[in-house]
Amino acid sequence: MTTKKSTGLADIMAAKEDIILAEWMREMKDSLRRSDLIKDSDLRSECATFLQVVKEALETVGPDFQSPAWDKVRQMLGDISRNRAKLGFAPAETASFVFSAKKPLFTQIRQKYKNDAEGMASEMWSTTELLDSMGLYTAEIYQKVREEVIRRQQEELLELSTPVVKLWDGVLALPIIGTLDSARTQIVMESLLQAIVQTNSRVAIIDITGVPTVDTVVAQHLLKTVTAARLMGADCIISGVRPQIAQTIVHLGINLLDVTTKATLSAAFAVALQRLGVTFVRETPQQR
Repeated sequence: MTTKKSTGLADIMAAKEDIILAEWMREMKDSLRRSDLIKDSDLRSECATFLQVVKEALETVGPDFQSPAWDKVRQMLGDISRNRAKLGFAPAETASFVFSAKKPLFTQIRQKYKNDAEGMASEMWSTTELLDSMGLYTAEIYQKVREEVIRRQQEELLELSTPVVKLWDGVLALPIIGTLDSARTQIVMESLLQAIVQTNSRVAIIDITGVPTVDTVVAQHLLKTVTAARLMGADCIISGVRPQIAQTIVHLGINLLDVTTKATLSAAFAVALQRLGVTFVRETPQQR
């Protein structure tokens, strides 16, 4: 279904552009304008450009927001939403860019159609549908950007929470804090395997002191990490096995018999040094 072309709103915007722009700026100032995040001059320029591209689309196909003729408007709304999301605008503050234009436009529509009730109602309705569509589009883009930012931050936090530490020449330690799920296991394995290759290490200690609970799923993830490290030529030791975790592993029937486990990181480190053939001799102070 093709929307009937109408130049009523376009004519209004062309004839009353300065008035609409001034009232639009006042509306944003009285509601959700953020002068601390965007300069008034930049905002005014943004609004003026937006009115221009909207007028051009209206003159081409009318208020059919899904038409290709509105691509430039959608692109601009997308850029505005992305920039505001990155600057720290709230969702309502971002959507207000579009919705705050309603009052200035409605005021001009009423003045033009003051003697034509039917024409006023028709123009009001089509303008409302158009602005609502643009406002919803703005909110959708904003939400997608925020979700992408949150996802990227979560990935960065996961990478920071799984550091690989070189304890000795040939010995690596991977302390794990928090829950070990499938996504984090992948990051853990990638970090560990890269470190094994870069340092040519023969022993890797996976410390689970900071893991609150170990169930079947967590144990499977640990075994996958151990297997991947062995394929790279490094033997694995799991440290931080507390009494509660040991009981849980036995109760669940998880087979860790071919994996060396230790209660503490220091005990695991001692085993790792033994496997490398490194020994320490305590030096006795000379008697005076």
